[in-house]
Amino acid sequence: MGKKELQSRDNWQNESGLQAINAENRFFHVFQEYFLKNSEKHLQIISKPNELNNIYKDIQLPQKILSKIYNPPNGYGRHGISPDYAIKNLISNKTLYIEVKRQDGWIEGKEMSAGRGNAHERACKLFTPGLLNIMKKIGGLDNIPLPFWIIFQGDIARDPKRTREIYCWFSGFENHFYLWSNEDSDEVIIKHFQKYFESHLA
Repeated sequence: MGKKELQSRDNWQNESGLQAINAENRFFHVFQEYFLKNSEKHLQIISKPNELNNIYKDIQLPQKILSKIYNPPNGYGRHGISPDYAIKNLISNKTLYIEVKRQDGWIEGKEMSAGRGNAHERACKLFTPGLLNIMKKIGGLDNIPLPFWIIFQGDIARDPKRTREIYCWFSGFENHFYLWSNEDSDEVIIKHFQKYFESHLA
């Protein structure tokens, strides 16, 4: 890849990064305001919860695997995952983990290539059996199919290809994601939470 192409890609990634931050901030402020203004003061939205930061360090490997891998003598720092947010019931301590994935998409007036990006694919790690068990245990949510909620924000929420992929991946668990397009109000995301998640946190 030439210098010009690399610069172009860097500009696109920087712009996408800024848009992703704005998407995450929108979600945070919507719920922060909702919890403060309403009677749900026992609920709190937490940015970058840290209780999952080191979960991989506790994974015990079989000796035959352990003997083959590199084991640094001084350790290797933090090793876990960091969800964008958590919504926690301060009384029950039950916690729902949240990822906000902002991504461009193919919509009217854009080329099909506008749907590039793999943020939605990276979110699929949360479906893995090991992470599901850990998140349910730490978050205390054993009464819910999936202990997480993923918000897809931006034009991806209207992309004819990406939305079909997401619906396929979440088949049977459609309540655990939301396609929050730029045209949607803040109210729709709160209503989804009220309908599908709030009672599980009690």
